[in-house]
Amino acid sequence: MSTSSGYVLALDEGSSSARAVLIDAQGAVVGEASSQIDPIFPHEGWVELDPFDLWDAPRTAILGALARARVDGSEVRAVGVTSHRETIVMWDRRTGAPVHNAIMWMSKQTDDIVREWSARGLDDEFRSRTGVRNDSFFSAAKVAWLLRHVPGARERAERGELAIGTPETWLLWNLTGGAAHRTEPGAASRTGLMSLARAEWDHEFCGILDIPISLLPEIVPSNAWFGDVAPGILPGAEHRSVPILAVLGDQQAGLYGEACLEPGSAKNTFGTAGVLTVNVGSRPRTLPGMCSSVAWRFDDDVTYEAEGVVFHSGQTIQWLRDRLGILPGAAASERLAESVPDSGGVYLVPAFAGLFDPHWDRNARGGIVGLTLESTAAHVVRAGIEAMAFQTRDNVDNLRRHGVTIPLLKVDGGATRNNLLCQFQADILGIPVARPQGLERTALGIGHLAGSGAGIWRRDEIAQRWHLERVFEPRMSEDEREERYAGWLDAIASIRTLPPRRTWSVPDPAAPSAAPGAAGAAPVPHPTVSPVGTTPTPA
Repeated sequence: MSTSSGYVLALDEGSSSARAVLIDAQGAVVGEASSQIDPIFPHEGWVELDPFDLWDAPRTAILGALARARVDGSEVRAVGVTSHRETIVMWDRRTGAPVHNAIMWMSKQTDDIVREWSARGLDDEFRSRTGVRNDSFFSAAKVAWLLRHVPGARERAERGELAIGTPETWLLWNLTGGAAHRTEPGAASRTGLMSLARAEWDHEFCGILDIPISLLPEIVPSNAWFGDVAPGILPGAEHRSVPILAVLGDQQAGLYGEACLEPGSAKNTFGTAGVLTVNVGSRPRTLPGMCSSVAWRFDDDVTYEAEGVVFHSGQTIQWLRDRLGILPGAAASERLAESVPDSGGVYLVPAFAGLFDPHWDRNARGGIVGLTLESTAAHVVRAGIEAMAFQTRDNVDNLRRHGVTIPLLKVDGGATRNNLLCQFQADILGIPVARPQGLERTALGIGHLAGSGAGIWRRDEIAQRWHLERVFEPRMSEDEREERYAGWLDAIASIRTLPPRRTWSVPDPAAPSAAPGAAGAAPVPHPTVSPVGTTPTPA
């Protein structure tokens, strides 16, 4: 292990908070801080973020981490950036001013565009070209929505005046003072605009979707030099260059941070969403019910992943706390859930924005089934915790059906501090669940990659830095396991019978229909678009 001096700054921006983590040359975390990011809900089904918050939050966290570690910015040798994916920001290249709020990954305001593209026969094109679906979850329809609904955006984009990016690209732009408009293949592969096989933008497909290539950031390797931090951002570093040497999407950074470096190794991150990610090697593998993406590109070598996403994992506990009010705090969930021996036959299906991998039914809505007069808040909370594990099993079973064996599952994310969750996960899967020391593997992963670029340690040394904290062995009998899981599948079937949710958009009967493969179609009327950071009034 290196004995070099200096520190690595890891920036990890999620959709609800941004964290800055300072790592010393021995790989230990010496300072960290976080800053909250609040979503905006302009209309039913819409979820947006203020782009200024997406920059102010990590900047505040940087100052906090440096202060807590009592480290001067001049001692930082490298910076790594990871962020949540699929969310889209569009801004003016000259001023850096956003043209609209960021459209968050879970927002459904682009559903009309998705349906239009589906009617044009593009669903299979998305899967075969990009590895992801034609769905409002991914970035492509968000870009198209901004071009259609922000006044003047189409004309300005075609003149080359605008830029777009997922959150890591927006952070890079601001960190470098507008000098870098870049991304890397892992994050780019979640947009629905990148050729998965070539790990570069698919110019032909962007033309079919009527998205100008001039909007898109440059794709460079995940371990490239992404630019230098602009003066004034790192206090004390005004007179020296601090390079940004690593960028990854958050789930890819977590996969690397969990040292899943060999094909077949897998981790599940329990964050706001829950994501099962499996290293599938040097060739893409698109499995039914899952998406295929780039894990990372190190120099000229590309590694691919298969990924199963469920939207509402840790967010389910937040919902029980903030919306239902049956939890005094997220930390109380384990204590309350353990006050009952089981869920009492209650199942909570957190399909608040639809069902995702491997079911992918965006019209489904959440439900609590199996309630009786004996059901209590403790049963509902326990059902919420168990739902996080049931959703992981959905995706693990999907892998098993397609010949991918997972002998052990590594887990990370703040929710895995909950021993009840980890034990139930092992029980319902029937395989060991391994929890590492240091649960925030996303920040540690991107920090390690940046530090390797600065020569502080070797890139493969991340495997030596993964230390086991506890293994949870399955204790549930096979009969009980399958009976409990059958009840979960029945609960899913019950909420899938609900009618589709209404949307705000109103089809325009006068609009001409687009032929399959055509470059574009007439936009659909939408509620009024308001400036960044404001809440619009329904039309």
